[in-house]
Amino acid sequence: MNILLAKTAGFCFGVDRAVKLTYDLLAQGRRVATLGPLIHNPQVVEDLERRGALTCPDVDSVPDGYEVVIRSHGVPQSVYEKISTRGLAYHDATCPFVAKIHRIAEETGKNGALLLVAGDASHPEVKGIVGHCDGPVLVFAGLAELEEKLPEILQHSSITMVAQTTFRVETWEKCKEFLKKRYTNPQIFDTICNATWARQQEAEDLSQKCDRMVVIGGHHSSNTQKLLQVAARHTAAVTVETADELDKSWLAGAETVGVTAGASTPSSIIEEVLNSMSEEIRDDMSFEEMLAASDAKPLYVGKIVKAKVISVSPTECVVGIDGSKHTGIVKLSEMTHDPNAKMEDLVKVDDELDLVVVKTNDQDGVDTLSRTKFEAQKGMKDVSEACENGTVMEGKVMEANKGGVVVDVKGVRVFVPRSQATLRRDEDYTKLVGQQVQLVITECAGRKIVGSINKVTAEANKAKREEFWANVEVGKRYNGVVKSLTSYGAFVDVGGVDGLCHISELSWSNIKHPSEVVSVGDEIEVYVKSYDPENQKVSLGFKKDEDNPWVKLENEVPIGTEFTAPVVSITKFGAFVRIMPGIDGLVHISEISNERVNKVSDVLKVGDEVKVKLTAVDFDRKRISLSMKACLDEDAE
Repeated sequence: MNILLAKTAGFCFGVDRAVKLTYDLLAQGRRVATLGPLIHNPQVVEDLERRGALTCPDVDSVPDGYEVVIRSHGVPQSVYEKISTRGLAYHDATCPFVAKIHRIAEETGKNGALLLVAGDASHPEVKGIVGHCDGPVLVFAGLAELEEKLPEILQHSSITMVAQTTFRVETWEKCKEFLKKRYTNPQIFDTICNATWARQQEAEDLSQKCDRMVVIGGHHSSNTQKLLQVAARHTAAVTVETADELDKSWLAGAETVGVTAGASTPSSIIEEVLNSMSEEIRDDMSFEEMLAASDAKPLYVGKIVKAKVISVSPTECVVGIDGSKHTGIVKLSEMTHDPNAKMEDLVKVDDELDLVVVKTNDQDGVDTLSRTKFEAQKGMKDVSEACENGTVMEGKVMEANKGGVVVDVKGVRVFVPRSQATLRRDEDYTKLVGQQVQLVITECAGRKIVGSINKVTAEANKAKREEFWANVEVGKRYNGVVKSLTSYGAFVDVGGVDGLCHISELSWSNIKHPSEVVSVGDEIEVYVKSYDPENQKVSLGFKKDEDNPWVKLENEVPIGTEFTAPVVSITKFGAFVRIMPGIDGLVHISEISNERVNKVSDVLKVGDEVKVKLTAVDFDRKRISLSMKACLDEDAE
């Protein structure tokens, strides 16, 4: 078995700096107290405590005469103030990358902008960031939470967004794309630590080359858990805190094992795990020899077996393996790639299944099996032939990452690069997740299987375009899909052709951006205003005549109608009042009151609800005259 160690495994700069600082202070005979565990590694924390360091939950619990060490996560501004009030000496080991976010948070608060923080609200680093902003703050853990908070976000005129330094890179990219589409000119700072970017990317690359991945680090370490998530998307992965936690049977049958470690993992623990893995390899070899000599048919990782379902639960099913005394477990994730599926809908007791062994356990007689891996082996032949013949295949998009999407084709994971997922560069390829798509296999070499969706859609779109230009005419209506938004309008696919619906054609009201009316992916009905076949351009309309507020005003609102409506703007000569969406009328300064008004702002302000009467309408010039004085006269009568 070959073991590959990630180059970036182990302490990051910030953690290394904090640990060295604390050990140096203890070596000098100083009495040291850290605010919370110095790092998310119990072994290091225990060693520091053996040397005399105290781990205190807050400033109030630090004994007099102790020097405080602020860990790399950083702390809120209020903690510095408490330390100062108590007159304690302190050493600030806040990671420079975290300190930079503190400065951004402080500046955001001073400017009165909303601070958006991508991260775990309970994590000490995020608490520290929030504690440096005096203004409004929203913390979200991922794209779903960001989408939920959008209505609240849109109420703010200015936003700044940052990320926890150990936030998952792929999720951060999705959140950035979402916010840019829904909010005009948000200020976004890429604050994920460079080491985190490199560590996650290396885990991504390494996991695609290995049969197993071992991630070493604290079980409560945020960056360690994110490394595990990244690695587990491509291969079987496990996290261990020490060498003692490594299950030797888990390595059985693996040809190549990758090893990486979180930012809080010291090199001594990494070395212990590597040494232990070398011993496990020798143990596994002797175990295989013993198993081969036993009466039972030997089971090994990768072997195809037949099994009968014994029991079914929501998360797994238990099976009896033919020709073996062992019992097997098939987890829901190994039965299907569908995250919404339920085990009881997939199998029932006494069903016979073809499965692949993914983990053996000779002590308990329980093995882990996989239906998805069996289907992948079975479908591999079809995928390989389709690659040679250029056959179009169908599959379901299971997930999206920074580089593209993964499509399940007959149980085989096919990677489709971002450039091959959609026809347009600015199109949100992540929306393909969950959809059935057609694709061609462009590369099939070992475990590297690559496909293209847009080669199929390009051909289909070509036929649609030809049909569109053959039948298009002014006024014709189409059900289209919004493909992209710009400051001047929305581009809508009306059948292989993208037409522009200018911002003025989206609403009868004055809007600042098309996103106030439509979003990318919306299905809307549009009509052709004009077209240019030679230059392949189409102008579209969306707003309907029957929704024209001026038409409603003319047909439904007679002169003399009274309104209670808000003041929307103030001028020297009067105030404009919104009597219905899209229509503002002028109350001239002379029509505000029976008494002389010298300055409009002395009497009215924006937002005031006032009672006005419609006195005149010039539909040609779209001008409306209103009077507050006329209502006062009537009330007096």
